[in-house]
Amino acid sequence: MSSTESEDVKEIMQEIGKAAKDAAQALVNAPADAKNRALNEAAASMRDRSKDILAANEIDMEGGAKKGLTAAMLDRLELNEERVEGTAAGLEAIAKLDDPVGSVMDSWDRPNGLAISRVRVPLGVIGVIYESRPNVTADAGGLCLKSGNASILRCGSESYNSSTAILECMKVGLKAANLPEAAIQMVPTTDRAAVGEMLIMTDYIDVIVPRGGRSLVERVQTEAKVPVFAHLEGICHTYVNAASNPVMAKEIVVNAKMRRTGICGATETLLIDRDAVATHLPAILDALDDAGCEIRGDDETRAFDNRVIAATEEDWDTEYLDSIISVRQVGGVQEAIDHVNRHGTDHTDAIITDDATTAEIFLNGINSAIAVHNASTQFADGGEFGMGAEIGISTGKMHARGPVGVEQLTTFKYVVRGTGQIRP
Repeated sequence: MSSTESEDVKEIMQEIGKAAKDAAQALVNAPADAKNRALNEAAASMRDRSKDILAANEIDMEGGAKKGLTAAMLDRLELNEERVEGTAAGLEAIAKLDDPVGSVMDSWDRPNGLAISRVRVPLGVIGVIYESRPNVTADAGGLCLKSGNASILRCGSESYNSSTAILECMKVGLKAANLPEAAIQMVPTTDRAAVGEMLIMTDYIDVIVPRGGRSLVERVQTEAKVPVFAHLEGICHTYVNAASNPVMAKEIVVNAKMRRTGICGATETLLIDRDAVATHLPAILDALDDAGCEIRGDDETRAFDNRVIAATEEDWDTEYLDSIISVRQVGGVQEAIDHVNRHGTDHTDAIITDDATTAEIFLNGINSAIAVHNASTQFADGGEFGMGAEIGISTGKMHARGPVGVEQLTTFKYVVRGTGQIRP
């Protein structure tokens, strides 16, 4: 890229940043009714413009196929009537949430008469960098707006047309509610230099949220001068304990792996007690095989079933995002915990057991942001948690962890009210 082109991108990003900061200041005092109206009007616009959105997505899908995107990436990119409706409904669900801005988290009075409260406030300007999922345009923009934040969205080139069409619907909502259009902006270039600029815009952006593959997240975590909410990979596990219902175990494992293989909450490794192999594993393997899943396993599992391909050490550390699962036999809950903490990515991990004590040992022992008992790992989603939607899953341990919804997109300030007190 020439120096002139580089300067052009920098200028574009500076203008976007300034507009976002001004919009964020306006949103601080925006009434909840206005934000909710913007979200509901945007949802209505998505339904009205569904054909336009799908036409734009068809262009992206054709381009993605020509680029050789994987089946998982194409699945993330694809929109259909059901997914458009789901995205619109997600905006309406966000509108129904309590407005976190201004809520009092705690309050107390001091002996000198000072009244102190801890109050939720917006973070400010949130930069979201994402790849192939165009629905993130609505989810992220909607969550940021509800929490009083301005957003700068940078989609991948593969979803540019779809995301642009969805952004137009978000602008319809902002206009209808008399809120600044710059409250939700999308970077108007697919030039990768724009990402580099976002990562160092400390004067304008308060936090960056990357949603995409390992290379994107690694770049953001390495180069960013702005704080980051992120997870690198979703190497999720389902552990089948001996004290579990075989039918439940089979149904959960198949759903956790095969419902949508390309999402970060998909189970990649099945751990199973040796004491449960004879009673549980045949039905699980049959169901996975029938669903078209390739099964890789340790030596014990290969000896048990000749359909199982030999797993390598690399398999235990791989996020397949595909119809592939690795299987390892373990000698109990502590061995399962040790495997998860060694090979997992602190994302989402599940235990299937009817033993409450064993369940608590597992749930407390794993380092995961989301720990699940007797349910599919595919519930790792802000919408499923009742958050309306999510801007991403954070596996870090500072500020936000797990699904990042409206509350996680706020910070707080201390408000001190007095009656003329002076400090002696």
